Amino acid sequence: MGRNVLVSSLQNASFSIVFQIICRCITFAINAFIVRNVGREVLGITNVRLLLLESTLLFLSKEAIIRSALSSRHNKQCSWAQLINQLWITVPVCFALTLPCLYIWLNWLSAVDAIYAEQYRFGCFAIAFSCIIEMTAEAPIFVGQVFCFVKLKVILDTGHIFIRSFIFILIVLMNKNITIYAFGIAQITSVCTIIVGNYAFYYFYIPKLLQYRKDLKKVDDKYVLRDQYGQHFENMDDFPFVSIKQMLPGVLPNPNSMFNSDLQTLVLSFAKQGVLKQVLTEGEKYVMSVSPVLTFSEQATYDVVNNMGSLAARFIFRPIEDSSYFYFTQTIARDSALAEQKREMVQEASDVLAYVMKTVTSIGLLAFVFAQSYSGTMLLLYGGADFVEGGLPEQLLRWHSLAIVLLAPNGITEGYMFATNTSKQIDTYNYYMAFFSVTFLLLSYQLTNWFGPVGFILANCCNMSFRISYSVFYITKHFRSIGMNPLQKSLPGPMYLSVLIVSGIVCKVSEAYFSGRSIVCHLLVGVLCTGLSVGTWSFENRDLLRTGLARYRTRKQSLTPSETHVN
Repeated sequence: MGRNVLVSSLQNASFSIVFQIICRCITFAINAFIVRNVGREVLGITNVRLLLLESTLLFLSKEAIIRSALSSRHNKQCSWAQLINQLWITVPVCFALTLPCLYIWLNWLSAVDAIYAEQYRFGCFAIAFSCIIEMTAEAPIFVGQVFCFVKLKVILDTGHIFIRSFIFILIVLMNKNITIYAFGIAQITSVCTIIVGNYAFYYFYIPKLLQYRKDLKKVDDKYVLRDQYGQHFENMDDFPFVSIKQMLPGVLPNPNSMFNSDLQTLVLSFAKQGVLKQVLTEGEKYVMSVSPVLTFSEQATYDVVNNMGSLAARFIFRPIEDSSYFYFTQTIARDSALAEQKREMVQEASDVLAYVMKTVTSIGLLAFVFAQSYSGTMLLLYGGADFVEGGLPEQLLRWHSLAIVLLAPNGITEGYMFATNTSKQIDTYNYYMAFFSVTFLLLSYQLTNWFGPVGFILANCCNMSFRISYSVFYITKHFRSIGMNPLQKSLPGPMYLSVLIVSGIVCKVSEAYFSGRSIVCHLLVGVLCTGLSVGTWSFENRDLLRTGLARYRTRKQSLTPSETHVN
């Protein structure tokens, strides 16, 4: 296999960032339309209650299985047939989870108003059904990830969000009183796009790959087939499928047992961790749904501000985190000490970890500084004067920028830790995660009673601080045996920090002077200060940028089938 994992990870991160921007822009537009025309209560039902159901089912059904399957690619004892069988377990697991979840969402959680009760019931069943059928596409999605079909993922994900948005908007424009019905219908339809698109791709790809292999035997130089077939058929000697049917469970030839015991053990470890991680990730929504801390209207306000405050996490941090996790799983073996692995691979992983940490931390600090002066302006432009009245949304967004500073390093450090932990280490961390989860829920409930919705953000900051501390301790200990510490090179430079402080002061003065006078002038000051900050960071890290650009150009110029395969 000649695919270059680092190049694939970087390209996947780039495409994912673009996709997330498109996705968030569409979602923001829809949310603004609902806030201004339908009402905040409906937005609270769909974006908090129903999307929480979807997140719970999808995460608990597949997260542990997907992560363990990716890590097991290093295990030569784990066959493709066993991986496919394991991936299809997500379907019955999701079905089993829908039964208690539907009962809880329909009977235990705080009730919705009678006018929305029937629509809410339909929405719950629609979300559950869409999650179950979505699991049937996990096998081809996993194959595409392993064999670096990056463009396929981007095209299908983009088509999914566009179709969902188009159907939703079309129905709502016809009748604004059935917004929740429209939400459920759009969800089911868009999931079908993912399923059909993934299987259709391999239906056409596999026969052409088989023909390519036959033609390759007739020529001495495989480059002559590039014009006819393209590069996405090269370096696919290890592609195990000769029919789309082999992506179904029990069809691919398998001389071993149906499931791999090591993979099962890893799945169980990740599953226990996954439950705790889900509580930590969506904890505030669970607290909102279980207890009457906030009304649906207040929940909608918090969700809108939370989504806006999480732009950096959704657009940049999450794609980088996913790609970094994939890169580390394919570069560092989790069951071997670093001293026993290839020195050049360990050095590259150390450099990548340090550079990624420095980049995301710099972005987090940039968001924090400018949020102090532009939270009110952005919310006013987004939701109108009625939305920002009272000052709560602006206060929430400013506090949320503090959470962004912690989100930045948390995702990367945990990603490296999860990618290199053994099953025993994962089990050990599960105990800490249990403590973090309980502490987070207690803090969320108590701090919300004291400080209102801001309490959710403060509790989240405390939780991420605990998790970052544990991850940093693990990484330091992990690299100590070979005399390295990548985290020493992960902090932004003094020049960048100084410019950030000055920019923050300038923007505060601009907010005080231009408030109520000229939003355009205030925004212009922010753009200039942002450009100065980014320029300073680029100058301070010019060697890093020069090295990265040179490496990219070298790979681009010397790209051959024996080096990489990225589609």
